[in-house]
Amino acid sequence: MTAAPRRHTTLPERLSDLQNNTPMKLTLLLPAKPDHRWTLAKQVGVNHAVTKAAPDLSGLPAPYDLAALTAVRDRFTQADIKLLGLEGDQFDMSRIKWGLPGRDADIERYQQMLRNMAALNLRLLCYNFMPRPRGAHHDWHRTDVEVPLRGGSLTTRFDLAAMPQPAKLDLTADQLWDNYAYFIHAVMPVAQDVGVTMAAHPDDPPLKELGGIGRIFNTPEAFDRAYDLAPSPSNAVTFCQANFRLMGADLEATVRKLAQQKRLAFVHLRDVQGDAHNFTEVWHDEGPTDMPAMLKLYHDVGFDGPIRDDHVPTMHSEDNSLPGYAMLGHLFAVGYIKGILQTHNIPYQ
Repeated sequence: MTAAPRRHTTLPERLSDLQNNTPMKLTLLLPAKPDHRWTLAKQVGVNHAVTKAAPDLSGLPAPYDLAALTAVRDRFTQADIKLLGLEGDQFDMSRIKWGLPGRDADIERYQQMLRNMAALNLRLLCYNFMPRPRGAHHDWHRTDVEVPLRGGSLTTRFDLAAMPQPAKLDLTADQLWDNYAYFIHAVMPVAQDVGVTMAAHPDDPPLKELGGIGRIFNTPEAFDRAYDLAPSPSNAVTFCQANFRLMGADLEATVRKLAQQKRLAFVHLRDVQGDAHNFTEVWHDEGPTDMPAMLKLYHDVGFDGPIRDDHVPTMHSEDNSLPGYAMLGHLFAVGYIKGILQTHNIPYQ
């Protein structure tokens, strides 16, 4: 079983939902500089955001500089959007992920970033530990970014067969685990001390290796191993539905387990057709995962954190230079998600 079962909600069940008044936070990943996407977010009723505040996106120093991170936070405040936290690599993490000389200095910067986040009440850090594959522009990877969906919208696809297979690994999974352990042992005590939740994101795609590099966050059990390395209330999970589905995980059982362990910190909502070796990202309303059942499940387990729609197709008239992150698809997804939440009487902010 890979998704919560489809079923109609009875009136007594819907009334019982009203007794659970823990609102989820409808959230978008918005750029660190205000633009039309901020305006559109407010117009469709999204009042929370996460952002990537790396210098090339913010126009400021990296967020281990308190003044720079304060300026980014203040931009959102002035637009009446509550910035909840940061997502992705906020500066070059390659020395940390590869275990290279200089990583100790970078880890000290990471620790300072966590302290700065706490000082500004930014309590969520969605991070990954994916070194960039050979020839890739991002740590997450696709082999085609112009796959047509309904009406000529464009989506992304990954096909392992379309990637060259190196003769040997430049970085093994065991080496990457060692590098991760070195990193998490150093930063998790700081995160716990200042009250920032570090929510690990799955590998995308969740394979054992990719482009000459081993990968480690590719099974549900990997997140247990990561927790055991640094047990802490701040050691949590970003539950990206699509990637957990590609792992072959039982979505409902995994959500219930993480919620019971108080490790469910952030939810990414998107859907895929296929498996980890060959998949296509699809519209939120036409994929194999039962989105209404999953949203009700998050509510039923008491989740009150941020949810965001994650990757979307590029629509007519839009630039496809940032596949998965054009804005019109997000507007559709937000409306779809809000409709489900309201149908199930699920509170959200």
